[in-house]
Amino acid sequence: MSSARLQIKKVLQWVLMLALAVLLLYFAFKGVKWEDFVSGIRSCNFNWILVSMLASVLAFVIRALRWRLVMLPLNPSITRREAYDGVTVAYLTNFALPRAGELARCGVISATGKASFESVLGTVVLERSWDLLTYIIILFAVLVAGESSFRQFISDQVWQPAVDSMPFNILWIVAAAAAVVLAGCILVYVYRTRLRRYRFFDKLFKVASGLFSGLASGLRMKGKWKFLLYTLLLWFFYWLMSYTTILAFPQVEGLNWADAMFLMVVGSLGWIVPVQGGIGAYHFILSLAMASIYSIPQTSGVIFATISHESQALTMLLCGAVSVASIYLKKHKKKTV
Repeated sequence: MSSARLQIKKVLQWVLMLALAVLLLYFAFKGVKWEDFVSGIRSCNFNWILVSMLASVLAFVIRALRWRLVMLPLNPSITRREAYDGVTVAYLTNFALPRAGELARCGVISATGKASFESVLGTVVLERSWDLLTYIIILFAVLVAGESSFRQFISDQVWQPAVDSMPFNILWIVAAAAAVVLAGCILVYVYRTRLRRYRFFDKLFKVASGLFSGLASGLRMKGKWKFLLYTLLLWFFYWLMSYTTILAFPQVEGLNWADAMFLMVVGSLGWIVPVQGGIGAYHFILSLAMASIYSIPQTSGVIFATISHESQALTMLLCGAVSVASIYLKKHKKKTV
């Protein structure tokens, strides 16, 4: 594919994701009473929002420390600052190109020359897989220990629409695709010596080797209990961000710490949707959950979602911008020395 076509494809993808974000924002804000919206914003206690933003920064630090643990077997000289810059640049990148942040943070580390891009990508895959497992455990705990309305919301508003949008034979399609991929991997492995003569397959083997090296580094890392501790602290700060936003907003003062846990789980789904920085998706699903579960008026729900999302987004943008400036100044300093 030519570079021009590739650029056009990237632009189209970006425009489509932006259009989806705008559409979700429209549905989230549809019917909002703007006088009440402005009044609700003014009634917010922004001291608690600052605490929420501080918790967000601490979550960045914890994620960086945890990621560095996984990368240390690749190269012990990888610093905490390099890992932190990688994390914050990733969040910043996601506002421009959804899901590209993970590649960006691999680029931050590989640019130092301390590890290959492919091996760092392997550590990211491992870390994100662990995040997914932790999220599923928390979601299961919330559904089991929480109110029946929690389970009904996830079933009616999340799970069932997803199932209905898929063809009946989707499982067979997935199974067939998995079988084809597995068969292909076996054939490639059996004939790997011959295939290495071709540049494409040689590059493919190098990428696979790097990914495997990054994944294996997680098994070799020291301080596995520290990794678990960092994971618990990371989700604690995510919960704290949700709870302090509740404390900041008088219209939802009846909600408690357990409700903050539920809203954290639901809000995470909004960040997963591949739109720029979760814009629109976060507002839509969080306001929908608050209306369905707590009978909170749409305007109040949208205000809460807006304050929660924009405070997190501002923190990501500021921290990411500082890291980009820091990386640039560090490179410039090396060139002048």
